[in-house]
Amino acid sequence: MNDNIFQRHEVKYLVSDWQRRMLEQAMRDRMVPDSHGESTVCNVYYDTPDFRLIRTSLEKPVYKEKLRIRSYGPAEERQPIFVEMKKKYKGIVYKRRISMEQRSAVAFLAGDIPLPEDSQIGHELEYFLRFYGELAPAVHLSYDRAAFFSREDPNLRVTFDRNILWRTTDLSLEAQPGGEPILESGQSLMEIKTAAAIPLWLVELLDNGGIRQTSFSKYGQAYCAMLQTHFEETGGVFCA
Repeated sequence: MNDNIFQRHEVKYLVSDWQRRMLEQAMRDRMVPDSHGESTVCNVYYDTPDFRLIRTSLEKPVYKEKLRIRSYGPAEERQPIFVEMKKKYKGIVYKRRISMEQRSAVAFLAGDIPLPEDSQIGHELEYFLRFYGELAPAVHLSYDRAAFFSREDPNLRVTFDRNILWRTTDLSLEAQPGGEPILESGQSLMEIKTAAAIPLWLVELLDNGGIRQTSFSKYGQAYCAMLQTHFEETGGVFCA
């Protein structure tokens, strides 16, 4: 499989500390840490001035898409990062990404330089930028992630995200993580990512732990918090 193309189901759960510890202990014989292991994931999401992408996503349409840049830990100017398009259609997530230097990625997304290489994913990115027009950095999102993959099926991954923080300032991957929390203290966002059905052993673990599926978007939660802050600052007046 191409490491820059993903097609899979992503199922999300909010878990407590004890539920997370129970799962990690129970998965020990079947799952191993992935190449990033414990890491801090930094993202900058791009959107239009009126937040068209996230507003559309929150309406839960059949098809939705997002654009972001991502690094593992704060990035240096010449450090390779990922430029990612994430699309969801009828419950299946499609992700396309390319790796390039951080400064080149920012310049490309601003329309200042062309892509350094000709590729299908590059053409998709160029079309995305033309279609939406005025895309710019909108929200910085960071979190501490523990990621695991199955010994038997490398397409099965489980991630736990803690300390999810958002902000609308310092919208650069070179900046340190920080901002306002999204989760309650002691919570983690667990995601099961698989190209097939969730295996029975994992379904039984979730059932035994009383863990139920939820609908959760990190960028969506950040946008809603942003609106709430604006309402409070303006006395309930908001114009999108």
